[in-house]
Amino acid sequence: MKYYAVLDTNVLVSALLARKSVPAQVLDEAVDGRIVPLYDDEILAEYEDVLRRDKFPFQEQEVQAVINAICRRGICVEAEPIDILLPDPDDVVFYAVVMQKKKEGDAYLVTGNQKHFPREPFIVTPKEMVEIIESGAEK
Repeated sequence: MKYYAVLDTNVLVSALLARKSVPAQVLDEAVDGRIVPLYDDEILAEYEDVLRRDKFPFQEQEVQAVINAICRRGICVEAEPIDILLPDPDDVVFYAVVMQKKKEGDAYLVTGNQKHFPREPFIVTPKEMVEIIESGAEK
């Protein structure tokens, strides 16, 4: 079973900081193909900007490998503008992309910052996403 998911930037940061973490499992599932990453140009630009910040110890090759894998395995989604106020305005694009994909079927937004988004069953933590995959269920 394949699961469509927008991966919040904090999931990628956590995955790269701790390769044996639950966020790393989510990234591995995206690279292996069980999670189909959903993105648009704005999300890719944020990934690149954040992952290349000096405060993180990531090598350029590592950052590029993650972005290439997301592009290769994922789907670029042209999201319609969405009228929602979120605590962090930069998060609106992540919500818009998942909502656009949800018009066609199930999709998730995987984030370590659930408080930045509305309480919805499709907005899940990395741990919840791994549990969904392991159970073969849809939430």
